Amino acid sequence: MVAEVIPLHQAQVNITWQGANGDLPDPVPYDATDAEIRAWATEAVRAGVPGIVADRRADFSDFVVDRFPANNEVPHNRIFVRPKTPFGRSSLR
Repeated sequence: MVAEVIPLHQAQVNITWQGANGDLPDPVPYDATDAEIRAWATEAVRAGVPGIVADRRADFSDFVVDRFPANNEVPHNRIFVRPKTPFGRSSLR
């Protein structure tokens, strides 16, 4: 649940990494490039994101960036950074 109102030109970013999932604590510009979103996700996960254990090896260069505009059910833009494979794992380790 988003506690604050996210401005129309910004979005909440949700990241899936190694089977874990978390949101960036601050909204980002909805029109940011995919490369910018991946860079922010990398930096955030390397430092630690609520719901995701910090991982200095985090690399989102091959991840998908999905964008969903606000709608009647979710009143703010959302961006999802996820692996190309299902369930958030690129390989078994």
